[in-house]
Amino acid sequence: MFQLWDFESYTLCIYNRNPNLIAVIAGGTGSIKLIRGLARSVKDLVVISNVADNIWLHGMYVCPDLDTVLYGLGNILDIANGWGIKQDSYSFLKQLAILGAPTWFKLGDKDLATHVLRTKLLKEGKNLTQITELLRRKFKVLPRIIPASNDHMETRLMTNRGDLHIQEFWVREKGRPTIRSIRYSGCRNVKVNPIAIDALQKSRAIVIAPANPISSIGPMLSLKEFRGKLRSMREKIVAISPIIGSRVISGPAEKYMKCMNVEVSPLGVAKHYRTILGKFIISESDGQIVEKISKFNICVHRTNIIMKSRKEENSLANYILTYCLQH
Repeated sequence: MFQLWDFESYTLCIYNRNPNLIAVIAGGTGSIKLIRGLARSVKDLVVISNVADNIWLHGMYVCPDLDTVLYGLGNILDIANGWGIKQDSYSFLKQLAILGAPTWFKLGDKDLATHVLRTKLLKEGKNLTQITELLRRKFKVLPRIIPASNDHMETRLMTNRGDLHIQEFWVREKGRPTIRSIRYSGCRNVKVNPIAIDALQKSRAIVIAPANPISSIGPMLSLKEFRGKLRSMREKIVAISPIIGSRVISGPAEKYMKCMNVEVSPLGVAKHYRTILGKFIISESDGQIVEKISKFNICVHRTNIIMKSRKEENSLANYILTYCLQH
């Protein structure tokens, strides 16, 4: 039998006891490497996750960004794919294909258990924060993982093939359609998670992961209360660039940024974040733009931001903790 506590008061109580709390704003597969690195060095860590990638599939509520953090910190993430559970099988999908159902979204058999349980608890009236907290404990993950909102919102793309959910665009269509516009459906009506706001308020530092600024971080910034809170505490916020030169480190950020008229460069990201950012970490090779970024009243740091190994994850995390959060 699953037991659900009063997680809201429980979490607030824990934050009150942890004056060294660090919050990470994260989303997509571009975040988990840094989160792992920070989790190895930071005892009091909370991850605030994007929820606009969430999607209903086959009657189940799937939360890709939340699950990537859960699986990554639970040491069961499929590293090769960057999502899902390692050594998973796909008998469910094979049977769906036999029955003629769509199988474009790869749900593994082990992964299904997470979605089935989450959907069951949602239908019983539990919210996404409560369910994520239960899953965190089941996967023996130490950092708190907080959805940015308990309400449903979606990143949607208007394309030459119609109005697509972001998962339909990137996974089913493989990012090929021409994007005409991007919107965060529901952002005006959803409520920001009060626990996420409390975590931001009580943290000594806030780290914006090197995630896609449009599809992973953008949905959270579209929430007026969330962005307003960040704007009021920009001096304790540091972001890591997801771009080196004009090259996106991973994922489809280039297409999204061009659609939103954001320059595909660290300078473009800094300008996009300028009202909420106090410090910005860019690649050692991007020294020529330091002065331009500094004009936004942002303190610029340079180091290796590529994380191809656990050693590099730890190195970047330690750099942030040593040089960016102490000054």
